[in-house]
Amino acid sequence: MNSPNDLVVAALRAPAYEDVRRRLLRQLLESLIYEDAIRTRTTEDGSSVVDGSDDQGRPVRYEFTGRRRCGFDRVSLGPEPVRRLVDGHSAEAESVTGFLGEVRRSLTADPECLARFCGELEATLVKDSLAQYIRTERGDVLSQHDYDTLEGTVTDGHRYHPTYKSRIGFDLEDNLAYGPEFLQPIHPLWIAAHRDITRVAAAEGLSEEAFLVAQLGEPTVEEFRGRIAEAGRDPQDYTLLPVHPWQWREQTALAWADRLRRKEIVFLGEDRHTFSAQQSIRTLSCRDVPERPYLKLSLSIVNTSTSRILAPHTVGNAPVVSDWLGGMVARDAFLRDECRVIVLREVMGTAVAPPPASDLVRSDTYGTLACIWRESLHPFLQPGERAVPFTGLTARELDGTPMIESWVRQQGVRSWLRHLVRVSVLPLLHLLFRHGIALESHAQNMVLVHENGLPRRIALKDFHDGVRFSRAHLAEPDACPKLAAPPSHHVNANSFLETDDLDQVVDFLLDAFFFINIGELGLFLADAYELDEQDFWTVVRDEIRAYQKRFPELAERFGRFDVFKPKIEVEKLTTRRLLPDTEPRVHAVSNPLAEPDTRQQSNLLGER
Repeated sequence: MNSPNDLVVAALRAPAYEDVRRRLLRQLLESLIYEDAIRTRTTEDGSSVVDGSDDQGRPVRYEFTGRRRCGFDRVSLGPEPVRRLVDGHSAEAESVTGFLGEVRRSLTADPECLARFCGELEATLVKDSLAQYIRTERGDVLSQHDYDTLEGTVTDGHRYHPTYKSRIGFDLEDNLAYGPEFLQPIHPLWIAAHRDITRVAAAEGLSEEAFLVAQLGEPTVEEFRGRIAEAGRDPQDYTLLPVHPWQWREQTALAWADRLRRKEIVFLGEDRHTFSAQQSIRTLSCRDVPERPYLKLSLSIVNTSTSRILAPHTVGNAPVVSDWLGGMVARDAFLRDECRVIVLREVMGTAVAPPPASDLVRSDTYGTLACIWRESLHPFLQPGERAVPFTGLTARELDGTPMIESWVRQQGVRSWLRHLVRVSVLPLLHLLFRHGIALESHAQNMVLVHENGLPRRIALKDFHDGVRFSRAHLAEPDACPKLAAPPSHHVNANSFLETDDLDQVVDFLLDAFFFINIGELGLFLADAYELDEQDFWTVVRDEIRAYQKRFPELAERFGRFDVFKPKIEVEKLTTRRLLPDTEPRVHAVSNPLAEPDTRQQSNLLGER
């Protein structure tokens, strides 16, 4: 790889930069309009306008075309670039943050949050330009890559959120070293943490010691124990856990300095194996031994709307929730035998979580030193099966061809879609209807297992804070484990597992899975294969209805967990960056699963 400086300059001058900039402004406008966070007006010719003023006080307007889509009232701008008009001169809008600065009076935004958001947009522009440049230089062919490589080479990021690649905390060299698109080798660092300040949770029947020996090998474990002894401490009083190299350099060695000085934390050394970053950035997969569990590590960066730390209560819940879900699937004949769902269990979680010296520095250490071990997909794959991240289903090759092109052409778009719905949608709905569990299965949290492109089954992952349920409405409430609740100082208002509000359970699945995951596929198939969006949702709806006919004994629960209701609430992901994150920010949108005569559909941007 060339020097980081050379790569940055080359990426900023490459043709892909313009594509990224246009995508960024398009996604920004689409989400602002969708979330009613910006005032627009319509001209006589049907164009949409946002009014503003430049730094000299001259009136400025931004013009574009757009329409409402069938799926969740989503907004799509037209293919032509956004135009900026001032003093009768019209030109393509060339600055995303310049746009926000000039139209700020039309925005619903806190000034301090808006300034921070502008920095996130600029970071996304540069970091995605780097990713697209490197991808082009490598000549990636997605359809030829295995699952582990696709976790890095599917470079699109979030297709709704405008700061889809902000990675605030990573400078450009960090981004090149640890961003998944760059496929660089990563060696986690290991520390020993005293048990008095550490919480360890393990799956039922799992021995912590035997598990760590299996990960590192007996010689490395003995070497690490020797280093603890050399520090004058008893190895039996410590547990071992990995740390992301960036986290150690930028956060751990500073925020945990006193614990390091007192030898409550002992630095041990590098992992002997080489890892790669997955799409989530903080999760690493082992290159040398693919069957080795994935490492989900605390990372004190912000990407999209979320800090990537690991709150201690979620780390402790991870193996408990995994055991619960795994047992549920194993006892359910439909999920186990017909759907053959793969549950990638989080088998152990370790968090260093002592009380802070003061509330003033709580954020420096809260959730910043933790690991969750998740089962690898590889031991579950059968001969002839291959896997692809769900994000890959909407990815395109360098020439613009969809990665799924040969699959769709061979099977036909509707036939392929029906197979996909049966293997992906129905298992999640069965978990909701029969068991009362909703999963946050956005595209990053699901893997499609296929045979030559024909969908066969799915793998589910990321359960530590990705489930929601009402205990009173579980099919087996006595089987539900006792789970740790968020502490009072936990600031994410969207982070909770239990609720008494069934709408919050249903909407959790409809928002994360149908809006972000299946909904994106509906838009993609319409644009790439001219599959009418109404037809797309009819296929999905018909398959759900056919499933419900198979299980008449669940009729009462189908009504209780109503996925066909006309309106649902979805998160305002961009608004979360424009306003303080002190409360859930949601809005009601049309549900495309609802029967057509119950929906109020309009393709005008100004109407819902």
